[in-house]
Amino acid sequence: MNRPIPINISGTEALNSIGENIIIADKEFTITWMNTKATVSLTAIAPLFGLTKAEDMIGLKMDYFHKKPIYQRNIMKELQEGHRARINIRGKFVADIVITTIKSNNNPEQIEGYMVMLMDVTLQAEEEMKKEKLIKDLSAPILNIWEKTIALTLVGELDLSRGETLISTVLEECVSKGIEYVMISLRGINSFDDSVRQNLQKLYDCLKLIGVEFIVVGIKPKLALNIREFRDILTFSDAHAGLKYIISCQGKKLER
Repeated sequence: MNRPIPINISGTEALNSIGENIIIADKEFTITWMNTKATVSLTAIAPLFGLTKAEDMIGLKMDYFHKKPIYQRNIMKELQEGHRARINIRGKFVADIVITTIKSNNNPEQIEGYMVMLMDVTLQAEEEMKKEKLIKDLSAPILNIWEKTIALTLVGELDLSRGETLISTVLEECVSKGIEYVMISLRGINSFDDSVRQNLQKLYDCLKLIGVEFIVVGIKPKLALNIREFRDILTFSDAHAGLKYIISCQGKKLER
């Protein structure tokens, strides 16, 4: 059951305690208030719009900050629950923006205003550096380490988006070069979460469909504590043990 906010805690105190940039606008899209966090963070952004400080934004309509105000107004007018997007601020900053409606207590269908949250405000240059690092991490060379065998070391993070790129790249390599074994090392992965598990399991399933065997190596002791047993995927402590297994499998095929 929802309980009311204690009477000794005001709404502004509650919003000031949130570690995100909070901006309030009325139903006419005029900015009426911002929390302490936003006052500090937006001070660096204000000059990009010809303003001296963040507080100068109060009293301005949200149209002032958009190249295409009509487009933004259409989004706001159709808004019922919430809207989230990644925005670029004058080519200098990027941020995630979340807009939610503020409904009337007496009439839940009536919109009284909007709450705007700006999260992860980052300099554009820093954002580009992050992207370049992710690309570099994923660009680890695919090595032909043995007959019909390729190996790849994963570095950094492996979210679902990067996982899709990894899977398509490995599949293309296998099909074009007649690969029979794929060995992936996790020695460059510092943390193991569900996204890593899902990507590796999906890669295994895709390779199995085209008759390619997939093994995982390079599991560090610290990482091993966080890894539950894979479904059907063979794992080895290091690349030497993995390659020894592959050579043994190929030898057995030749004996048949």
